[in-house]
Amino acid sequence: MGEIEDAIERAGEEAFTRPPPKTLQGRINYLIRQFGSARAVAAEIGVTADSVNRYRRGARKHPRPDAAVRQRWQPQVRKRRQRQAAATGGITVETRARFGYTAPVGTTDDGRFRRLTVNLPAPYAQRLFDAHDAGAGEQQMKNIIAEGFKDIYFQDGGSRATGISDVAISEIDYLDLGY
Repeated sequence: MGEIEDAIERAGEEAFTRPPPKTLQGRINYLIRQFGSARAVAAEIGVTADSVNRYRRGARKHPRPDAAVRQRWQPQVRKRRQRQAAATGGITVETRARFGYTAPVGTTDDGRFRRLTVNLPAPYAQRLFDAHDAGAGEQQMKNIIAEGFKDIYFQDGGSRATGISDVAISEIDYLDLGY
């Protein structure tokens, strides 16, 4: 997974109304209910079906299924929060990355690192979530966020820096989303 996809997953986890199962047996039992069999769970988490059954009995203690549980926990809650952000609230993007832009002749367009926290309106959230759900690549999602930064941060809704025609994000140190 890419940085933006990870950030969407982390933001979705903040929407949980209940914590995921804490015990290893609880996590394995949840996954078995989701996948239907120990063999399917084993294929998902990369162990044998016998190991899954040992997890269930408590005979094996090395936890491996935590990421698989968190990824599937409360999907309706996540979707509801995403729909809310896409309809009214928008998303908050906090990042430290290199931003470059295309500008008129005679001005500098050298990319530089910036630490930005920007509230992007609902249409950008909708486009980002749609792209994520459609399986878009990391670059396509970066372009959506960069376009939002161009409109909201660099051009301030069209009141300044109107000569900037394109903003690009590269070398992301970190990226966090909130919605």
